Amino acid sequence: MSHWFHRNGLKATGHVNFDLKLFASEPESLKICSELRQARHRLLELLPDAGHQCQELEAALNSYLALLTGFLQAPDQPDQQSKLRHVVRFRWTHTLLGNTPEAQKDAVFEVICICQNVAVWYMKRAAKIAGKEDITMEDGKEVHSSLRRAAGLMKAVHDRYIGQLLEESVKEGDCDTRVITAYMNQCTAEAQEVTIARAIELKHSPGLVSALAHETSGMFQTAADSLRSMEPALVQRWTKYLQLKAAVYKAYAYNYLGENFLADDKCGEAIRCLKESQKFYTEAGELCKEYADAKGVGAKVKPEKHLFFRKLGPILNRTLEKCERENGFIYHQKVPYDAPALELRDNTYGLVAPDEFAMPAPAPLWTAVSYAAFDVSKLGDAGPSKAAEKAEGDLPPVKEVKDNHTDQDPKNHSGCVVA
Repeated sequence: MSHWFHRNGLKATGHVNFDLKLFASEPESLKICSELRQARHRLLELLPDAGHQCQELEAALNSYLALLTGFLQAPDQPDQQSKLRHVVRFRWTHTLLGNTPEAQKDAVFEVICICQNVAVWYMKRAAKIAGKEDITMEDGKEVHSSLRRAAGLMKAVHDRYIGQLLEESVKEGDCDTRVITAYMNQCTAEAQEVTIARAIELKHSPGLVSALAHETSGMFQTAADSLRSMEPALVQRWTKYLQLKAAVYKAYAYNYLGENFLADDKCGEAIRCLKESQKFYTEAGELCKEYADAKGVGAKVKPEKHLFFRKLGPILNRTLEKCERENGFIYHQKVPYDAPALELRDNTYGLVAPDEFAMPAPAPLWTAVSYAAFDVSKLGDAGPSKAAEKAEGDLPPVKEVKDNHTDQDPKNHSGCVVA
């Protein structure tokens, strides 16, 4: 796993004060409104800084969602939609669409955006830890678990919540299933990078490493493919990153398959694999240049300078020279015209799965009495007029705490940051 990741920015949101005094005048309902304001503020306060501990972020997320559940389902009838679902208006920007927010009066929209923003935080947390010069096993485990958590949050949005929205969301925004699919596959693939790095460090069999790299390459390619039909100016840099990672891991897959053939004295097949590895490594090098010049969100970096990319070239060149030398002196085997097929193994397929996300139980404040205290009949047509909505304008981008990654190479065999 490299310590270089492409990361999109956090989503921005408008202030929600949950000022429901028009129809929430009882102490029980007013208390819930107050707690909601505080819990949302606390969560949003943590998100710009990936330096916070995961436990702290999770506690804030669960605290807010436990209070928000009463806006999704009736506390005394969990199978019934809450009468409060459409009484509060939420405004959120999208990670690819700049500072213009989308507004929906739907608590499900809030759940989707909160979960996505927390997932982006977990991706940034993983990148922060992975960028350290000296990384411990515990650090590696946190990188792995953070990426699985991010994938799980995106998967829950995709599988459970997007289909519940009544309004059609903005095209190419964060509720677009193409965007969600890309995030979900990217997080899962990056988590599997940790697994590959661990396998390389522990000198697992070349065949196993090849199968892992092949599967990971496919995940990155699936993520890239999901963005194919979107506006290029929005996703070009993100797509190039995903294609680059797919090419690099295809090169790794053929390199280790070649080593596996060499160990079995199949020198001809080994040579053909390594030539195929060179082809994908060259392709990855071109994608590095294209990524640096691409349009779209994400910081400009030079991935070709990172050790995970630089180290593979000399390794596969040395292995190829060894194979050709031994084939000329010892084996005299014919080099196949077609590259051998890469394999998936039963013990690697689906090895990294997204962590399942579950909504927390309703906060203790939600009772039949407190729910009944909200009298929506008094609400009327509350909310800003169309003119007022237009005057609200754009939201400022989230001021994220900058993380200065080290320029030092990782101190390990693979050139990877490992668990």
